[in-house]
Amino acid sequence: MTPPPTAAPALPAPAAVDLRPTRDPGAGRRTHPATGGALVLVGMLLVALNLRAVVTSLGALLDEVRDGLGLSGVTAGLVTTLPTIAFAGLGALTPWLVRRVAPARVLVVAMLALAVGQVLRVVTDSALIFVLTSALALSGIAVANILLPMLVKQHFPHRTGLVTGAYTMALTVGTTVAAASAVPIAHAFGSWRAGLGVWAAMAAVAVLPWVPLALRTRASARRATPTAVVATPVRVRPARTRLGWAMAVYFGAQSLSGYAIMGWLAQLFRDAGYQPESAGLLLAGVTALGVPIALLMPTLAGRLGSLRPLVLGLTTASALAYLGLALAPHGAALLWVALLAIGQGAFPMILTAIGLRARTAEGTVALSAFAQSTGYVIAALGPLMVGILYEATGGWTAPIGFLLGALAVQTTAGMAIARPRYVEDE
Repeated sequence: MTPPPTAAPALPAPAAVDLRPTRDPGAGRRTHPATGGALVLVGMLLVALNLRAVVTSLGALLDEVRDGLGLSGVTAGLVTTLPTIAFAGLGALTPWLVRRVAPARVLVVAMLALAVGQVLRVVTDSALIFVLTSALALSGIAVANILLPMLVKQHFPHRTGLVTGAYTMALTVGTTVAAASAVPIAHAFGSWRAGLGVWAAMAAVAVLPWVPLALRTRASARRATPTAVVATPVRVRPARTRLGWAMAVYFGAQSLSGYAIMGWLAQLFRDAGYQPESAGLLLAGVTALGVPIALLMPTLAGRLGSLRPLVLGLTTASALAYLGLALAPHGAALLWVALLAIGQGAFPMILTAIGLRARTAEGTVALSAFAQSTGYVIAALGPLMVGILYEATGGWTAPIGFLLGALAVQTTAGMAIARPRYVEDE
């Protein structure tokens, strides 16, 4: 059983050293300088811009990549499933990693891996090397996925909704821009490789704010007292709680649909008669319309006593969108895109709920790692199953039926996390 909330002040000094690099170890009651907080926020926003561009740019160019590398439908489904596999495996290791290495230093390495992986995957003609270098790029995203909710809790505990909304909006902007411009960039340079590789530059920029923060944490670690270094952290084990599992299932089910949409929606619209550029823009429309939703949803989630109205509203929007895509994908495409955008508001909502359902930074990183790593194992079924069903049936009725089933599971888990409570208390 985890210690009661009153044990929270006993959180280890290394976390304070790692996460608040401008403070002295043990100075728990002093506020870090505004400049340090501003640099952390800028760094978080730049990282967030990169968290889905590598995925949606591939979704928009999936046909071209399949032709260029000779991928079958099943292999393409595996490629679109790779993000969830990487996020699940490496996300689970992140709490262990940040107990030993300062988060700023971890993020420097993560963004470098993302940049290098994106460059390497566009200079090969081998499908296997493409998969391996994509995995390298995605490993950086996997670590950052877990760290951002923890950084919000640590640096901005009284602005959780606002800061979460800001970084999920940045994530959505990056997703949108990549989806909308991947095909035009590829056509402008005459190759799908340019449409995928250009995003490495954005990842390289995201490294810059974390370099001075990493240097500060290293200096702070050298000044840390022996007591601060050996303090024992409070261990939170979400896998032993009903709340932790409900969060993981909800995160997994909504991610399953999200990655299936990012990987296959453009193909659905191409099959419905849209040109590749238009199909890419419709995919981008889902994320573009999600920008204000990403900003608004965390604030709503933070203010409501129960998440039930949001859970039910998001489910309704998604269900209507799926039915519309099955029955009239061309005739009312803009309406289905708008409803999908609303339904995908489940992502910023669950990110906010991770902070709301934990009392401490330790609890937040533990819940974030468990919910996301376990959730991405579930989510891995999405793009893969859609690819298998699409190739087996030659149409979209079966894949959309699968997504409706996942939505039912998501809604059930959402009802379980709607009531306010804390993972440390279970």
